[in-house]
Amino acid sequence: MRVTWTADGDTWRMAFRLDAEDDVTGRCADGQPLRLATNSFRIELPRAPREIHPDLLALAAWTVAAPWTRRRIVFDRPISDGLAGAIGDGWGVEAGPTGTGARSGGRLAISYSGGADSVAVAAMLPDAPFVHFQRVSHPRVPNRWTHYRSDVLAELAAATGRELTVVRSDLEFTLAEPRPGYPEHHAVAAGALLMADELDLGGLAFGYELGSRWLGGDRYLLRYTPDNPMWAPHGAWGRAFAAAGVHLVLPVGGVSEAVTMRLALNSELRGQVRWCLRGVGGPCGTCGKCLYKELIQAAVERRPLRTTITAGRPVARRWQEPPPYGGQEMIEYGCARVPGVEDTVFGAAARYLGATESSTAWLERCYPPAIEEIPEPWRGRVRDFMTGEIGLMSEDEARRVETWGVA
Repeated sequence: MRVTWTADGDTWRMAFRLDAEDDVTGRCADGQPLRLATNSFRIELPRAPREIHPDLLALAAWTVAAPWTRRRIVFDRPISDGLAGAIGDGWGVEAGPTGTGARSGGRLAISYSGGADSVAVAAMLPDAPFVHFQRVSHPRVPNRWTHYRSDVLAELAAATGRELTVVRSDLEFTLAEPRPGYPEHHAVAAGALLMADELDLGGLAFGYELGSRWLGGDRYLLRYTPDNPMWAPHGAWGRAFAAAGVHLVLPVGGVSEAVTMRLALNSELRGQVRWCLRGVGGPCGTCGKCLYKELIQAAVERRPLRTTITAGRPVARRWQEPPPYGGQEMIEYGCARVPGVEDTVFGAAARYLGATESSTAWLERCYPPAIEEIPEPWRGRVRDFMTGEIGLMSEDEARRVETWGVA
C-alpha cells in the first residue's frame, strides 16, 4: 500500500495505491468484511492548520487503509519510529519511511456524535471541546444512503453552544460493501487527527461504553473482552493512537447504556440527543436502533414502551428468537424494568432471559478497571465523577462483567 496526501488550502486529499499482495476485499478490526469502492477521499477542515505532524497524517490514512493492507504501507513523508513500531506490532505490517520525532499534545477533545453515549461524555467533561465528523457526498461514488441526514446532526452539534470543530469528509464512500461507513471505526477520528496540532490534542474521548469496550459489543465476540482489539489501550489501535500523541480515552467505558442514557437525558444537551439520522425532526422510530434505544430509555424512565413496531417486523425478528443477542446486557436491563414488557415486541426475549432488577443492578454502576485505563492526565476527573455520581461495582458485580459470555 502506498499513500499520498495533497493539500489545497483547508482541504486535504488522500490517495492510496494497492500493492500486488493487497486486495480490494478485506476485514476491519471487528471482523466485518469490507469491499473497496475507490482509492481516494478528501477531508475538509474548518481552516488551514499551521502544521500537521507526519504521524497524524499517517495514522489518519491508516484508519482507512488498514483493512486492505497485507504486508507493508509506504507513506509520502517520514513517520516516527514509535508509530512504525505500533503498526508493525499490531498488524504485522511494515510501515515507513521513518525519520521524524514523536509528537505530543495537552488537551482532551470529544469525538462528538450526538448520540446518548457521546452526550454522556459531554456531560462528564463540560469544558472539553467537540470535534464532529460530517459525512459529505463523494464526487465519483453515488450516495446510496440519502436517508442518512448527516447535515441534521451537524446542525444539532452547532446548537450545543460548545467549542466545536466540524470536519467534513467523503471517506466513508471508500466502502462499496456493506454500505458507506468507516473502514475502521477509528476513521471517524481522521479529521480530529488532522486538527490535533492546531488544537493541541493529547487525547480524544469517545462514547464507547461497557458493552462496546468490555462485553464484546454487537457483531463481535459477545463475551468479556479485556483485550478488545479496537478500544483496549494496550491493543493495536490504542498503541497506534498513543504513538501519534493522541490517546484513545473512553470516559464512559465502565458504565452501561442505561447510565449513559440517564446522563444524557438529565444533561443540558438533552434536546440535541440523536441516535438515529433517518428522520429530520427526530429519530425515525421504525429502525432497529430506535427500537433498541427506546427499550433503554423506557427502562430508565420507568414507563411503558412507546413504539409502533410489531413482533412481525423484520427489525424485531431477532427478539422473537432465543439468545444470545447483540447488546444482551441492555435487553436484560430493559426487560427487567419496562412495565408490561411481556406484551411488547420484547415479550419473547423477556421470557427467554428471565431477568430481574436484582440480576441487572450491576448495570447501574461503574466497572473499576475501566477507570484505571484512562490516561493519567484525565483519570482523576473520571474517577471523581464515577465515584461521586454513579458509584463503583462491588467485587461480585465486577465478576458479572468478567464472566460475561464465558459459559
